[in-house]
Amino acid sequence: MTQIDYYLFPLSPFTYLAGTKLEEIAQKHGASVNYKPFDLFRVFAEHGTQPPGKRHPSRQSYRLQEIARIARMNNLPVNPQPLHWPTDPKRAAAAIIYAQEFAHEHSRGDVGKLSFEILSACWAREQDIAREDVIETCLTAAGFDAGIAQRDLQSALDIYERNTDEALAANVFGAPTYVHGNEVFWGQDRLPYLDAHLAVTG
Repeated sequence: MTQIDYYLFPLSPFTYLAGTKLEEIAQKHGASVNYKPFDLFRVFAEHGTQPPGKRHPSRQSYRLQEIARIARMNNLPVNPQPLHWPTDPKRAAAAIIYAQEFAHEHSRGDVGKLSFEILSACWAREQDIAREDVIETCLTAAGFDAGIAQRDLQSALDIYERNTDEALAANVFGAPTYVHGNEVFWGQDRLPYLDAHLAVTG
């Protein structure tokens, strides 16, 4: 089975705006998705990219317009300036990492749904994804045991840092990014390109 490495950041609006289209594409082509939460701000620092709050006002304004436009096009609720952004993404990343391990071991739970639930909590439901109770609710909604949120944080953070190292090695510079072999697809608007690529390569 072919694999898509999915580099996601739990605080990224554009990762949220992708919805569940990646999972639909993967199912269509019989591909598996390897969820790799990573530290986008560390990648920004490595690449010399300013975080959103430090960019030129014209870019900040355009970003807000784009978030609202894309949300309308995809019929997704969104607050372009959510109450709890930025916040600490580590607990959310750890939940996705542990949930993926759990899903592989027990063949239950939906990691794609969990990722979208966490992103929706931030960008649509005005919830703080740094809170354990918020993550527990997302886990339950995706078919996982809420206790995953209480597992040792440090072990997951080691994987989070390793994912970031691998993102840098794979020429990832933003989120969401989808990698298949040597092909890198950056942004939710490149999902049709990934779909077309998988149709040819399998």
